[in-house]
Amino acid sequence: MHDDDSYDDPQLTGSGGRSTGDSVSRETGHPEWMVDGPRDALPRGPVEPAPRRDGSSAGSVRPVSSAPANVPPAREPYDPSDGPANAPNPRPPAARGNAVLPGRYEPQPPVSAVPHQPEAGPARADTPPVTGYEDPNTTSTYVSRETPTREEDDPPLAMEAMRAVQILNPSGEVNMPRPDRTRVMCVANQKGGVGKTTTTVNLAVALALHGNRVLVVDLDPQGNASTGLNVPHHTGVPDVYDCLIDSVPLEEVAQGVEGIPNLWCVPATIDLAGAEIELVSVVARESRLSRAIEAYPGHFDYVFIDCPPSLGLLTVNALVAAQEVLIPIQCEYYALEGLNQLINNINLVRQHLNPKLEVSTILLTMYDRRTRLADAVEQDVRNHFGEKVLQAVIPRNVRVSEAPSYGQSVMTYDPGSRGATSYFEAAQEIAERGVKEPVSRNA
Repeated sequence: MHDDDSYDDPQLTGSGGRSTGDSVSRETGHPEWMVDGPRDALPRGPVEPAPRRDGSSAGSVRPVSSAPANVPPAREPYDPSDGPANAPNPRPPAARGNAVLPGRYEPQPPVSAVPHQPEAGPARADTPPVTGYEDPNTTSTYVSRETPTREEDDPPLAMEAMRAVQILNPSGEVNMPRPDRTRVMCVANQKGGVGKTTTTVNLAVALALHGNRVLVVDLDPQGNASTGLNVPHHTGVPDVYDCLIDSVPLEEVAQGVEGIPNLWCVPATIDLAGAEIELVSVVARESRLSRAIEAYPGHFDYVFIDCPPSLGLLTVNALVAAQEVLIPIQCEYYALEGLNQLINNINLVRQHLNPKLEVSTILLTMYDRRTRLADAVEQDVRNHFGEKVLQAVIPRNVRVSEAPSYGQSVMTYDPGSRGATSYFEAAQEIAERGVKEPVSRNA
């Protein structure tokens, strides 16, 4: 290596260490340093002898550059992987600015002018190809993710609309089988907040929308079932209290539910809160509601009795009047803890007051599939009660909670929601079970 940026070519250097040929400059296009071809393929211009350290100019040539003299030759930074610092750099130097080295590079077109060419070969699994791009290795054309498949032809809104039409049944056809006898079902659980009133209202509406005649008896002093069906239950309105205490006929108290022609409701007011005390001294206090239902002149396919969250005289009246007990069970531990006491009370009523009473239906409510506890409760209930547990499970759904604030059930408030669909499936299952296993009902 010399001070004038020239060095002796090792191939031309003899054994004595002296140069046997011309020294080659870094600026010279040596075949080993060229990218585009051998040295002979480069255009050559006028050359001038390169002076050596001793002042001679033997043999070494250097092309005269047309670039300005003040532009230093472009060099790349040293890379340790390329070898020693004194070794020739096989990579071409990158030109800076507008400096052009003759015989080395041609001006490159701008980036925007270079058309994008897709890489050959199959597309990666994690990067979907562009719509309409045809792979040169295959004859098929890739399809974009936005293109729906056959299973996704129906958008979610269309599916929800189909479910809503199925639940609302605007044609009025009888799509759920009607039982041969009236089925009186008591919805009971001494634990509060498990979904007794919500289950009563939505099952009654679902059955009434599909051709069944349904009566709802609100036996809870809170009157939530009356609120859910938008039936007036303020003070002064004839209610179930008059039937229990004053023996008022049930047909004088029942009110039709607006918008659902096959549904009636016997409301409950705050006066019912004192009925527990007043019934203590009444003769045959446990069967007052049973006699009122039997004396009703009309015929119903279903009678749902919404019980208060207790095991007092009001719940006993409901158990005596019914032939079936529907127990909604919240998928939590507390709901299972009090289930034993409820079963014991039902057995006592069956032994002494109503031999026809039976636990026919268990419905799991407020089911949250994200928790292991819900799965554990479901397995325990199904293992203990067997076929009495409905296959339909009511999930946690905000639409079910919003509906009472509008004076509606979830079946009419949002018929396409998951809550409405689940209650519809439960009502259909109850209707089919009543036809398969007919029992003696009151006419």
